[in-house]
Amino acid sequence: MPNRRPTPSGLEVKVFATVEEIEQAVRKLQRRIDDVNSFNPMATAMFRTGADEVLASDISNSIREVFGPNSPEFDEHQHFNLWGGSGVGTPRDNVLERGRSQARTILHGLVKRLREKGEDLLQDTGKSPASYFERLNLHPRIADVARELFLDGYHWEAVFAASKALINYVKERSGKHDLDGAPLIRTVFSKNAPILAFNDQKDQVDQDEQEGMMHLFEGAVMAIRNPGGHSFPEGPEQRAIEYISMLSLLAFRTQEAKRRP
Repeated sequence: MPNRRPTPSGLEVKVFATVEEIEQAVRKLQRRIDDVNSFNPMATAMFRTGADEVLASDISNSIREVFGPNSPEFDEHQHFNLWGGSGVGTPRDNVLERGRSQARTILHGLVKRLREKGEDLLQDTGKSPASYFERLNLHPRIADVARELFLDGYHWEAVFAASKALINYVKERSGKHDLDGAPLIRTVFSKNAPILAFNDQKDQVDQDEQEGMMHLFEGAVMAIRNPGGHSFPEGPEQRAIEYISMLSLLAFRTQEAKRRP
């Protein structure tokens, strides 16, 4: 059990019961990070839109909802505003830009704290991502090559094997065994003349979906399969599972795609 820092009198540290509860809290703070990233200091300063007050209020309320009204986190940040870096003669938009940077730092720090709580909870309960790997409804082509490797502790070898299995499945479904890598993907899933189509190609919306899916497959080749043939980056089990789940989704989409003349 990790050492806990003493909490000031009257404050209560939020106790999260499950990893799912922590992930929900992370998603709420991530939405505030998105708000911070889209905040426009120049427009707010020039037109005095009040967007700074709304953003600061939303951040404060989200911290209260996530950690509780009596938590150390809310006690520290309940009066947060974007004007903390103001100074004599400093342009308003510069002050707001510094405030936005501070808000981003605070929120990322709180997300990191939540992630650490999640890791502690997994350790305390004796669970790990591998314990729910078997509960994933993976596509058989992906599960067949990844399961044993992953459960034996070779997480990134499992990711690489799954990426190769996906590409081989695309070749099998399309009949394009003479191509590989990105050229294979661009040919098979082309929005103009696809061999495997994800829809009826009736209108621009269908073509946009086709092109978007093509780029997802292309990303799987260029960011997962190709690096895996050399030195795939290491990382936590959870990230490996996320990669494998994405490759499984693409395998299901390959299975569902219609072969066109």
